[in-house]
Amino acid sequence: MKPEHKPLKAYRKISLICVSLLFAAFVLLLLVGISLPIVHPVYIMRVYATPSGPPTSLDTELRFGVWGVCAYSQLNRPSFLDDNGLCYGPRLGYQNVIPSVILSEIGLSQALLDAALKGLLAVLIIHIIAAGFSLAALFASLFLASRGMTILSLVLAVITAILSTVVFAVDAVVAEVAKAKIPALTADLSVGVGNAVWMVLGALVASWLGVIFISARACFCCGVRRRDIRDYKF
Repeated sequence: MKPEHKPLKAYRKISLICVSLLFAAFVLLLLVGISLPIVHPVYIMRVYATPSGPPTSLDTELRFGVWGVCAYSQLNRPSFLDDNGLCYGPRLGYQNVIPSVILSEIGLSQALLDAALKGLLAVLIIHIIAAGFSLAALFASLFLASRGMTILSLVLAVITAILSTVVFAVDAVVAEVAKAKIPALTADLSVGVGNAVWMVLGALVASWLGVIFISARACFCCGVRRRDIRDYKF
């Protein structure tokens, strides 16, 4: 095996930094990509009502993930370790996922729900695709001694960063539009932004930082010097 084909043979500090950043991006994107109802604590958005009467078993909150929806009542509040919500999925998309009985219980029509989620379906699958690219970039960044692998890692990292930016922008816009539109249509409902949006933001930042560090190696700039592979010994 050629020396440049061995992982962490050269530019170890940059490689380790890039691996750490891209691993963080991969984990965050993967968790969002397999969010509720697979990973219950991670969700994109929630629509909820605040009844004035005593707590009941009627569903008053809907949480939306990439693969489905979960409904909760005041007597069955979601928590990190204990989540017994009524979930529909996993499946991609929300068409015919929520029964009309639940929608009527919380006062939300199917037309109103579709308006709140318009544009979300188009980017659901990008969460998983972005996670896949970050994993590939992570692997390539182990071989920065090779010029070809450095370029490949840079290309993959740029794609990951762009996809993360697109996903964050769409998730944030959909959540903000829902926050503005749903309360305007009915005063009984409110919308909250889920933690998945901020997790994607973290992946976005980590991905672009990874691009910067790999670019420094690729162009020998920002203090990174060209070195002979023989200078590195284990």
